Amino acid sequence: MSNKSIPKFPAVRPSLHAELRNRVNAYFNENNIKQTGNSNLYTKGFILIGLFVLTYLHLMLFKPEWYWAIIESAFMGVLVAAIGFNVMHDGSHGSFSTKKWENRIASYSMSMLGASHFMWNIKHNMIHHSYTNVDGVDDDIEIGILMRFAPTQKHMKYHKFQHLYFGFLYSLMYVFWVFYSDYKKYFSGKIGVVPLKKMNTKQHLGFWAVKIFHLVVYCIIPIAVWGLWAWLIGFIIMALVGGFILSIVFQLAHTVEHTEFPVADFDTNLLPDEFAKHQIKTTANFAIDNKIISWLVGGLNFQIEHHLFPKISHVHYPAISKIVRKVCIDYDLNYIEYPTMTKAIGAHVRFLKDMGRGDANTNDMLVA
Repeated sequence: MSNKSIPKFPAVRPSLHAELRNRVNAYFNENNIKQTGNSNLYTKGFILIGLFVLTYLHLMLFKPEWYWAIIESAFMGVLVAAIGFNVMHDGSHGSFSTKKWENRIASYSMSMLGASHFMWNIKHNMIHHSYTNVDGVDDDIEIGILMRFAPTQKHMKYHKFQHLYFGFLYSLMYVFWVFYSDYKKYFSGKIGVVPLKKMNTKQHLGFWAVKIFHLVVYCIIPIAVWGLWAWLIGFIIMALVGGFILSIVFQLAHTVEHTEFPVADFDTNLLPDEFAKHQIKTTANFAIDNKIISWLVGGLNFQIEHHLFPKISHVHYPAISKIVRKVCIDYDLNYIEYPTMTKAIGAHVRFLKDMGRGDANTNDMLVA
């Protein structure tokens, strides 16, 4: 697919997105509150980053017994994901704070984890948030031939087992992202089929500074302190735990039962629905009443609200979800939601089974 063939959304009047914005803006105006983060979010950010730094320093300076080192390595994996969900994600969307420089600092927290913010911004904010579940454009549903995430993707015989081996592949997500995916985007000059905007000197230097920092802090120093094999075990544990949590949370938002995979009209290159309706049909919520999960995943279990209002901080999603749900009722739209994370994982596994069979049932997810 060339850049010219990237699909567009139809112009619809009256706009569902405009109606949603009006109702949500009215909520903030009537309650006289800002749409960005609050003191609770800032406190959570300091706690998560502080725990990450302290755990790293404890491992490097005090060299705890091997069993504590394994536990702490796994804990760092949890923190990698939690910092990504809560701090980097809101900062990247400009919703962490009212101040641009604070959002910039929050968004660059991913740099201390070894990932390129420049690549993430284009991949996630620009592509995924615009063309959710559009095969050939949304890079989040592209895993090559190892898994099948959309009815239009090629079916391989071994995909019938993907509901059994997905956990292993998801665990590799952090390693793949930091050591391969960022570099592939950098040297190919594109994300999937979408060309990267030209990087200036500062962006080139920033990319390599992050990668060198990650190599020194996560590889060279730990190897010097612990030795090669002990470091490798600890790093793999951290990476696998962090990678699985990151992957499963994002997959539960879009690749579950009932979500759709729209296809643009061949002649007009228009997607079947306007932007807001498209996001509602391709996205799902899960475990929104579980305060622990909501705290840990940075409100990404309110994924419908996030895709409709990415510049609103996740701390407000529980409130505006009531508004979005009411609009869906008014417009006769299915508000896809799973009451628990267990049920959402079950819906994801069944989705993988359907995709793995490659039979006619998967066509129900296609909308053209």
